[in-house]
Amino acid sequence: MTPRDASDDSRWSDLERPPLNGSALRRALVRADGLWCDVEVVQRTGSTNSDLVALAAKGGAEEGAVLVAEEQTAGKGRLDRQWTAPPRSGLFFSVLLKPTGVPVTRWGWLPLLTGVAVATGLSRAAGVDTALKWPNDVLVTVGGEERKAGGILAERAGDDGVVVGVGINVTLKEEELPVPQAGSLALAGAVSTDRDPLLRAVLRSLEDWYGRWRSAGGDPAVSGLQETYAAGCATLGRVVRAELPGDRSLVGEAVAVDGDGRLVIATEEGVQEPVGAGDIVHLRPA
Repeated sequence: MTPRDASDDSRWSDLERPPLNGSALRRALVRADGLWCDVEVVQRTGSTNSDLVALAAKGGAEEGAVLVAEEQTAGKGRLDRQWTAPPRSGLFFSVLLKPTGVPVTRWGWLPLLTGVAVATGLSRAAGVDTALKWPNDVLVTVGGEERKAGGILAERAGDDGVVVGVGINVTLKEEELPVPQAGSLALAGAVSTDRDPLLRAVLRSLEDWYGRWRSAGGDPAVSGLQETYAAGCATLGRVVRAELPGDRSLVGEAVAVDGDGRLVIATEEGVQEPVGAGDIVHLRPA
């Protein structure tokens, strides 16, 4: 990738939302012995995930490439949903990972691993309590209410790669939220909304967790990932409704995340059913 510092464009157009410093991010994150090989910050794009998947397909990106956008005009969420936010109001980025040595059957843990890394990094750098909603939402508390402040989307990139995209609302105000159920770090009372250190913290946390998981051959138990995810998962212990493919729904208590990263739901009939894909609705608190 060819680095281009988006902070050169309209640098002082919004004093409340200063641009990311691409050069400083590269100096802080790119090391000869580290995971991240490049950090590119662009002013605007449709989707960082789409861009990085296309770049990887052409052989134009190596493992550890990071693409960050100050604004996404066609950001993607799960189930073909769109992710929209004002320019410079959040962190919108994608990374390319190539987990050679890890069985493909365990690659499904990558979005959950990223969720753990994001929650850990934000808790440290922003000073907010975070939780994870299975499989890939990052929750914060605003006025005593759980709200979604971030999401994660993983897409295959060729035969040997996965692009993982992350979107985090940082400085969105109440009137800027796309839906009432959304939140932001600022609304959750973050001690810092400076996006440069927030992004550094999240990427360093992701590098750490990815290294642990990969060293363990992708084993979620040996790497500690399964236990850590379960400890931070707000879905477990709650009555939920799973909207499943084929217009099927399942209601029950979320009791575990199994070794394949699936949510195990115990129904009133006494059946425990693992769910690998679907939309989860929290029906009442744990």
